[in-house]
Amino acid sequence: MSERHDVVIVGGGLVGASLAIALDRAGRDVGLVEASPPGTLPAVFDQRNLSFAAATVNALTALGVMQKLAAAPGAITRIHVSRAGDFGRVQMEAAQYQRPWFGQVVVARDFGQALEARLETLTRLTRYRPARFVRLGATVDGYREVFIADDRGERCLLARLVAGADGTRSGVRDALGIGVDEHDFQQTLFVSRVRAARAPDGTAYERFTDSGPTALLPRGDRHFGAVHGVAREQAEAVMALDDAAWVSRLQGAIGWRAGRLLESGPRSAYPLIQVLSRALVGERAVLLGNAAQTIHPLGAQGFNLGLRDALTLAELVAEADDAGSDALLREHVARRQEDREQTIAFSGGLARLTSNPAPLMRPLRSLGLLAAQATPMQSMLVGGAMGFRGQVPALCRGAGL
Repeated sequence: MSERHDVVIVGGGLVGASLAIALDRAGRDVGLVEASPPGTLPAVFDQRNLSFAAATVNALTALGVMQKLAAAPGAITRIHVSRAGDFGRVQMEAAQYQRPWFGQVVVARDFGQALEARLETLTRLTRYRPARFVRLGATVDGYREVFIADDRGERCLLARLVAGADGTRSGVRDALGIGVDEHDFQQTLFVSRVRAARAPDGTAYERFTDSGPTALLPRGDRHFGAVHGVAREQAEAVMALDDAAWVSRLQGAIGWRAGRLLESGPRSAYPLIQVLSRALVGERAVLLGNAAQTIHPLGAQGFNLGLRDALTLAELVAEADDAGSDALLREHVARRQEDREQTIAFSGGLARLTSNPAPLMRPLRSLGLLAAQATPMQSMLVGGAMGFRGQVPALCRGAGL
């Protein structure tokens, strides 16, 4: 006998786990298909730094996740943006917008442990782990067949709705026959923890160069989260640098705004490739997070966007008699359109603009930085960066806290 669920989520990473918590809160029966066995976090929960927008902090607090963090997050109270070789800069202060902070910085591993602690408290969740998504089957009496493989062999789950939160190379997306549009930025992003001579003061620094962005994000452990983009052909050489040379390279890229950088933890490298799904829904199925859109990390909008995908869906499912109806899926796509399109355009467009070495672009970028410092433009940037674009899910607005 196949097990039936209102929603089967494929993927137990950041977005999939968050969706499971939101749906349990809404009283829905959920199955979560996870590749990792009990006691092991998915690989995505590593030492990278996650920058949570204010809307994301609101939602994760309402879902009871932020309270499970073992380590305090780092608050971003001001943002400093500049570009090497251009004049002008953008400086934004949260206090100017009557906010205590723009967002908070959390280490991915810490977040994974907080999600796991919250998942363990859910009463309507069935976890299939370790399990592998195999294929989608037919729709029978309003339920979509979901075939998975685990230590019991291959078996079939039945779901009113299948949520594909299984990452950039989504098996659910492939099973739905949905294609993608890809753009390789020809950049590799390095991530590490860095200690400076003085502790972070709440300022997030972002410095653009021809080969990509460099950022220092204030963590809660008196360290910075360093992010450094390099041209793809340089990635192997940068990975081979010893720690002293790596810190020196970071110092040269970011300058002395945060003071002298002293030491670094291990480095991780990620190629930057934008992957956009050509459709977000199929028959009783929906794509979320990186399965729907994997975007350039500039502006740190990837997980924030994916969480808003999940929370929008959870709102609709909470109010629906049929979690996978065509009407519900159409409404989900409509609600996500503005936020998705604007965020993709912002991150991808800014990445192309700021890494363009053409001399003609320098005065145009400088004028853009000066314009962004003006209050009306800055207010638009701040609203988007904090996650308040389009039809914002209620939990992101602080409703239900």
